[in-house]
Amino acid sequence: MDPSLSPVSIHYAIKKETWRRTVVLSFQSLGIVYGRLSTTPLYAFGSIDPSNIKSGEQIYELFSFVFWTLTTIPLLKYAFIVLKADDNGEGGTFALYSLLCRHANVGLLPSDVSATELMHQEEETPTKMKVESRERRYKSSHYLLLLLALIGSCLIICDGIFTPALLVLSATSNLRRSLSQLAPRFTSSEKARQSVDKYLKKYIPVPVACAILICLFLLQRYGTNRIGVIFAPIVIVWLMFICGFGLYNIVHHPQILWAISPTYMFRFIKKIDVTSWKLLSSTALYIAGSEAMFADLGHFSKRSIKVTFVFLVYPALVLCYAGQAAFFSKHLGTSDDDAHLSESVTHRQLNHIFNILSLFASLVGSQATITASFSIINQCQALACFPRVKVIHTSEKVRGQVYVPDANWMLMVLSLSILIGFHDISVIANATGLAVICGMLVTTCLMSQIIALQWEKTVAFLSVLFLLFFGSIEALYLSSCFLNFTKGAWCVIVLSLIFMTIMVSWHYGTIKKYEFDIENKVTVDWLTDLSPGLGVSRVSGIGFIHSNIVTGIPAFFSHFITNLPAFHQVLILLSFKSLPVPYIPKNERYLIGRIGHKEYKIYRCIVRYGYRDHVRDVNDFEDQIISSVGEFIAREERHHEASVLQEGRMIILGTNGNALVPFVEQSESGQQVTDIENPTTTITSTRRKKIRFMLPASSPKMNPLVRKELQELVDARESGTAYFLGHSHLKVRKGTNFVKQFLVMAYAFLDRNCREPPIALDIPHAALLEVGMVYTI
Repeated sequence: MDPSLSPVSIHYAIKKETWRRTVVLSFQSLGIVYGRLSTTPLYAFGSIDPSNIKSGEQIYELFSFVFWTLTTIPLLKYAFIVLKADDNGEGGTFALYSLLCRHANVGLLPSDVSATELMHQEEETPTKMKVESRERRYKSSHYLLLLLALIGSCLIICDGIFTPALLVLSATSNLRRSLSQLAPRFTSSEKARQSVDKYLKKYIPVPVACAILICLFLLQRYGTNRIGVIFAPIVIVWLMFICGFGLYNIVHHPQILWAISPTYMFRFIKKIDVTSWKLLSSTALYIAGSEAMFADLGHFSKRSIKVTFVFLVYPALVLCYAGQAAFFSKHLGTSDDDAHLSESVTHRQLNHIFNILSLFASLVGSQATITASFSIINQCQALACFPRVKVIHTSEKVRGQVYVPDANWMLMVLSLSILIGFHDISVIANATGLAVICGMLVTTCLMSQIIALQWEKTVAFLSVLFLLFFGSIEALYLSSCFLNFTKGAWCVIVLSLIFMTIMVSWHYGTIKKYEFDIENKVTVDWLTDLSPGLGVSRVSGIGFIHSNIVTGIPAFFSHFITNLPAFHQVLILLSFKSLPVPYIPKNERYLIGRIGHKEYKIYRCIVRYGYRDHVRDVNDFEDQIISSVGEFIAREERHHEASVLQEGRMIILGTNGNALVPFVEQSESGQQVTDIENPTTTITSTRRKKIRFMLPASSPKMNPLVRKELQELVDARESGTAYFLGHSHLKVRKGTNFVKQFLVMAYAFLDRNCREPPIALDIPHAALLEVGMVYTI
């Protein structure tokens, strides 16, 4: 739990999940999480080249691999082990990396102690301290873990590109075959039927798939909740349909049940060769979508995902694959498309219904990988490993339900390019299989580290056991996927390298900028000691200084003072902190502290907001900050906290019966308002927004020094406000090697072309002062 959360805020973050809520989330998860895993029967067998199948017995052996892989990876690994390693409800490779950063101190961002952490200091256990001291010795392991997290994230994004193209193309290919079967009803000429079939092959699969993909990506803006409600019934009908036909084929060919025995796998390995080894690459496609169970965790809950898989998805898939394998083992080589699922639906009328249903199911299956991509990009951006993009939280109840418009259009363009460029199911399937199995292997490596570092030596051998058991299975399939490198799998490597370059350069640039800010921040003593020598003057008004750091004065402001020796009568250093809760109550939103002695009139304010708070929509945001500073001044004196409030020690503001009550009043000409200097008199003000303070009747008499400081704050507000923002220009130090130069250049390019930094209020242009500064790194 974030240490900055107060007990009231924790109420927003933690709510016990009821079974009613579990049922609702389980229903929605069918349309989001399991859409991909449920639709793997569409293309898994279809990706196998029929010429590589030697006999029906070999299909039995392949089904044995499918059954035990489906049981081992999605059921055992993900549903019962990996789902336990969530990061405050978030899943995915970056959630595992975030856990390692927080619990084992392997993060590469410099640590800047926040005020909230100083207020709620955690007690470190001896175990945690031992883990940290051990990990600090091996800096290279930190880079390796970050590299693994970035690779896993890139592979999930690649999966979000290839899977929609593969699923939709598989469904439209089934539709084309269905239309071809109807052709003999309208023509008796063989030549005409061939002409119709040629026309359908040219104009149905790819063009229709492109149109469907565009519609799918346009739907994303409606959010996970609405899409899940729409898509879930489709998945339920789809699972019942394929489960029913699986049972039908098992009844007619019950011998397939013997293939559950692991002895069939040993038979396959005994007579292995290059051709049969390639067949194992298709086995990775049978578990494609398993990673979404963990990556989409933030959209739902662990219990809902586990219950849905164990009691519905897993039994339906096992029955479907068993029936499909039983049918193809007895009808091997009877048609050109004998490996497609639609061929196992022997009833012609139901086959047409199946093809239409598979079209809708392909949309649902694509949704799971798109949603997982949104979650991963959101996590990468939060850990400074992805350029700034707009993230829209579509749910007030589930924090992880996000929509990323920029990523949505990027995925759409790339997915359409893959579909049009390859237009071949087997080629796209090869690329998808490599992306899927590599992503799973990365999760296995990071999860083994989580087990070792969190459970420590008592059960450390489980970490090695977990890595060897699951890693060896996934490495087996990875080796077979690389045999198809020249047949489409190369595209995954190219796209991953592009995404890796973007993420690494952004992370490197962010680290260097942050290190520069930390190393070059100055103390308030420097500011006040320098003032007499430079002839610095204090001008009337309030200056808001926006800063990413929460201790010290940012370097850009000291750069400004050195060149223009003047600053405002009152300075407020303003920082923003996002918390993993939907809303922050107004009485807990601001943390106020003082910097230096009272006569300096320099304050620090940290604004805390939840992921559903719209701070930018608050018109009186500036007045709320000033009112909070006024409340801080009164509370500081009453509690005698001035002597103990050092730099970084702050007060969470709230309502208190004996506290100073600030309020904002829009005073009109001739309207009477209470003056803080003399509560018994009234003054007439001009037409403008002003700050006034009142004391409750039961409060003791106000200290004259406090009254004076409050009045000075009011006078400064009425004199006007100015906003200082830092604008950095990165410059590479001479003698820097080519790799670092390239990373800095890439970061500078991305920084110029991505979204502007999110500032939580609309700054009037007339009051904005942007200070440029060169960062030499």
